[in-house]
Amino acid sequence: MNILFFITPKSEVACVYEEDSLRQALERMEFHQYSSVPMLSRGGEYVGTLTEGDLLWGIKNQYNLNLREAESIPVTTIRRRMDNLPVNAKADMEDLIDKALNQNFVPVVDDRGYFIGIITRKDIIRYFYEKKMPGHDKILVQA
Repeated sequence: MNILFFITPKSEVACVYEEDSLRQALERMEFHQYSSVPMLSRGGEYVGTLTEGDLLWGIKNQYNLNLREAESIPVTTIRRRMDNLPVNAKADMEDLIDKALNQNFVPVVDDRGYFIGIITRKDIIRYFYEKKMPGHDKILVQA
């Protein structure tokens, strides 16, 4: 099965850019109510994953919390505990599921390493649930 069937395109994904400030990252994550987001270069390459925990521990260990000063702190100075590993757009379903077991979302990159979107664990589970239980898709639509 083509994994692109599941993709949420880059244009619909909340992300941060490596030159964004700590304040911008905090505000973007708060606005979208996400606990983790992809980090991209301005050129579109996938850099890694930024989480609430990364921001919290970065603020605690590296900076005195002051939101005005946070405007001048590049988000790349925040140490990330781990990055969600991406898959290539040509990856097979086994690779996708292997990554999704340990990640809420799987970043998808093209052959050049450019970010093209994400596939959420929720969408994968929904697909298999609907395949296994036809007619029961209304239960998951509300989630």
